[in-house]
Amino acid sequence: MTNRDRFHSVLRFQSVDRLPIIEWAGWWDKTIARWHGEGLPEELTDAFEIRRWFGLDDMQLEWSSATKPDCPAPPGGRKHWVVDADSYHQLRPWLYPEPVPFDRDQIRAWAAAQQAGELAVWIALNGFFWFPRGQFGIEGHLYAFHDHPDVMHEINEDLLAYNLRVVDEFCEVLTPDFMAVAEDMSYNHGPMISERLFDEFLAPYYRRLVPALEERGIIPLVDTDGDITELIPWMRKVGVRGFLPLERMAGVDVVQLRRDYPDLLMMGGFDKTVMHRGEERMRQEFERLLPVMRSGGFIPSCDHQTPPGVSLEDYRLYLKLLREYAEKGAR
Repeated sequence: MTNRDRFHSVLRFQSVDRLPIIEWAGWWDKTIARWHGEGLPEELTDAFEIRRWFGLDDMQLEWSSATKPDCPAPPGGRKHWVVDADSYHQLRPWLYPEPVPFDRDQIRAWAAAQQAGELAVWIALNGFFWFPRGQFGIEGHLYAFHDHPDVMHEINEDLLAYNLRVVDEFCEVLTPDFMAVAEDMSYNHGPMISERLFDEFLAPYYRRLVPALEERGIIPLVDTDGDITELIPWMRKVGVRGFLPLERMAGVDVVQLRRDYPDLLMMGGFDKTVMHRGEERMRQEFERLLPVMRSGGFIPSCDHQTPPGVSLEDYRLYLKLLREYAEKGAR
C-alpha cells in the first residue's frame, strides 16, 4: 500500500498492511536542541526533514493564518487587540488576507507527491473558540461570551467566510486528505465553556463549515488539548468526525472512547510521559492502545509534542516499537 492509501484506509475503517507511522505535530524546540547534541544533524531543523531522517511516513501540514503578516501591535500598550466592537473593526483590515497566503508552488509539488501516493496532506483552520481568544486574550475572551456576544458572532461569521475561502483556494491546487480545526478549548477537567455556550457561539459555524468539507471528501477533525470526553458529543452533533491529540495526562482514555463511540476517528493517544521510561513501560502503553489500533479509525502517535526529557535514544526506541505495533495493529 502507498503512504496515502494507509491514511485513507485507516480513517475509513478499512484493512491496511500496517498503520501509518507518523508524528502529527513537530517537536519542541528544546527537544530538537537536545537531539542536535545527541546525533541529530545540526542542519536539520524543519519538521518535514526531521520526519524523513527518522524514516517516518511523509505527511505535510498547511497551517492557515487569518492574520496579515504586517499586523501592528495592539494600541495603547495593550496585550490584545479586541476589547469591544470598535477595536475589532480597527483590527479587521489586518485580518482575513486576500488571497489566502499559500505558497502555491510548494502546494503544487505536494499535489504531485500526493497523487503518486507518497504524501498525505492535511490543513489546519482557525477554530471558532481558538481565533476569538487570540483577539480578546484568554480572560477577555471568556468574559466576551457574556459582555460582547455580538462581537463574538461577528468575529466568527467573518472567520467562517475566511475558512470557506481557505478551503476553496487550497482545493484549487490540492484537496487535503483530512483537516483539523484548531480549538484547544479543553483543559484537564474538561471544556472551558458550557454546552449552552457551544451551541450558541460555535455550533452555527461548524454546521456551515463541515458540509463544505464533506462535499469535497475532506474528513473533518478537531485539534483540542485537554480532556475532550464531555466535548465529543457536542462536536459530533455538528458533524465533526474525530479528534487529536487525545492527551492521556488530561484523563483521555482512547480505549473507553472506542467503546463509547465505535466510529470515532482518533489520532495521537500515546502517553508522552512514558517515552523516557524504557522499553517495558513504552511497550505497556502500546499494549494498552493495541485493541484500539485493531478496531480501525485510529492512528497512534505521541499525544502532543515529544518533550525535551526524551533523549534521541529514547525516541529511536519509541519509533522501533511504533513500527512493531503498526504491523500488529493492522486490521
